[in-house]
Amino acid sequence: MRKIPLKWIVLFLAPVVFMFSFQYIIPLFIVVITSFTDYRMTRSGISFAGLNNYIRLFTADKTFFIALKNTLAWMFLHVFFHVAIGVFLALILSKKPRGWKFVRTVYMAPNIIASSAVGLIFMQIFHVEYGLVNKFLEYIGLDALTRNWLFDTRTAFFSLTMVWFLFAGYTCTLVLARILSLPGEMFEAATIEGASSLQIDFYITLPLVKDTVATTMVMAAAYMLTMFPLIYVTTNGGPGVLTTNLPLYLYKTAMLESNFGYANTIGVVIIFIGILSMQIINRVMKTNQEQ
Repeated sequence: MRKIPLKWIVLFLAPVVFMFSFQYIIPLFIVVITSFTDYRMTRSGISFAGLNNYIRLFTADKTFFIALKNTLAWMFLHVFFHVAIGVFLALILSKKPRGWKFVRTVYMAPNIIASSAVGLIFMQIFHVEYGLVNKFLEYIGLDALTRNWLFDTRTAFFSLTMVWFLFAGYTCTLVLARILSLPGEMFEAATIEGASSLQIDFYITLPLVKDTVATTMVMAAAYMLTMFPLIYVTTNGGPGVLTTNLPLYLYKTAMLESNFGYANTIGVVIIFIGILSMQIINRVMKTNQEQ
């Protein structure tokens, strides 16, 4: 096989490397550097602040700890339970029951609608006066349970979680596609040997789609680390700061308080959590290892 000269490899890679550096590496470098500064739009110039932003973040900022707790809780729910719902449905649909294509399409629909639009839909569902939830409770005689679900301190976190928790369309679609690509001879042989459907799922199907499941877990973690429009539209972090997450807190710090240095400190924490969660998921799922 003819070797491609190094100069041609460099020539063709150069535009990609340049664009990647311009769009990601350089901005990331700037975010990290400015996280050590006092950088505000209300002041002229940027002054070096050392570790002051980080010390304040981890010792005196109560809102940050609430946002961190919410972000980690949502990541845990999304990575382990939300993904599990998608995998479970993919296993059912892989059996190709009647109407499975219709169910697959309908289940994917909420994931292709803009997050802000989904937020507006659920604001109507949870509306205190004419929302479907309260109307249903009134219909079955449980008027005492009606409340302003998204803004009641007892139910805000749970209600906001339900807005996206059940819609594991991406996970279901990716895992189902991987299952359907597996050779059918394995399943036929297992069936002939007397394996039940449940045994086939646990001992054959799931181990073979493990890498795909791990990928969807990483996607789920990343999704929660960038969750902004849906929370902004529904609760805006309220009541108080009860449903604030790190991206929303970063936005408010930068845009409303014009404190870009401190906001970039929050951004560095988000990046660190993202890298750490990816490593943990890969270790737990034992991906990138030779079988």
